[in-house]
Amino acid sequence: MPIRRAVAVLAALAAAPALAQEPAPAGGVPLAPHRAIYDLTLVGTGATRAFDDARGRLAFDFSGDSCDGWSVNYRQVTQLQSGETGQTTLDTSGASFETPGGRSLRFRIENRGRGTPTVVEGEAERQPDDTVQVRLRRPKPDTLRMSGPILFTTSHTEAILVAARAGRNTLSARIYDGGDDGRKVYETLAVVGPRIEPGAGAGLEEPARHEALAGLARWPVKVSYFLGGAGDSTPIQVISFELYENGVSRALVFDYGSFALKGALVAFTPTGTGTCNR
Repeated sequence: MPIRRAVAVLAALAAAPALAQEPAPAGGVPLAPHRAIYDLTLVGTGATRAFDDARGRLAFDFSGDSCDGWSVNYRQVTQLQSGETGQTTLDTSGASFETPGGRSLRFRIENRGRGTPTVVEGEAERQPDDTVQVRLRRPKPDTLRMSGPILFTTSHTEAILVAARAGRNTLSARIYDGGDDGRKVYETLAVVGPRIEPGAGAGLEEPARHEALAGLARWPVKVSYFLGGAGDSTPIQVISFELYENGVSRALVFDYGSFALKGALVAFTPTGTGTCNR
């Protein structure tokens, strides 16, 4: 279950206009360091549901600036209840750092709660020929070379924002985030809906009415993830959310096919400006 995909999309991080294929428009809103907490509940996905109930929480902390790079720390704990198999607890935490311009990515991801805990740790670096070299330290040392173009998570989010501001409604990209076993590149398709003007929408939760968000536009986004080269048009996961101009997300839905989790924003704290004056 690729929980890491859900967290990756939340990583609304460093600007990478070169990787986005076009410059960010002048006057773009700086991406905002912040802490956010999302309560997770089960939502239906059709005739087949793997679980009867689910409850959980995702704590997300994004920090840094556009000069030095951006860090993401998160933890997600979810309890899944099935009448046939009982309760399953998923406990995933991770930390990553991406340098400005998407040149390199360091990552550490730990999964607990289902059998033996697993850790994936390493770093990925873009090479002059646009390939990506991955050096894994855990679960066992290895070096991989992946053909480009590939975006890391921060660059991918920036590319979505650039597309949204330009009025483009789709973005295809190959993504590497170090998740799962650290050996996979994902094909993605992001579909961007019409711009939502500041303050629009009934029933916005209290954190979404924070002054740091209330004056910003946002866009509904749906990102589908596919296993590269699998020849299968069915996504392994689809993540929907509303993305603010400053990179904060609300109204999350993580669709795993047989079930889906809804993430409601229950706490939001700005922790910096994200700008660099050097």
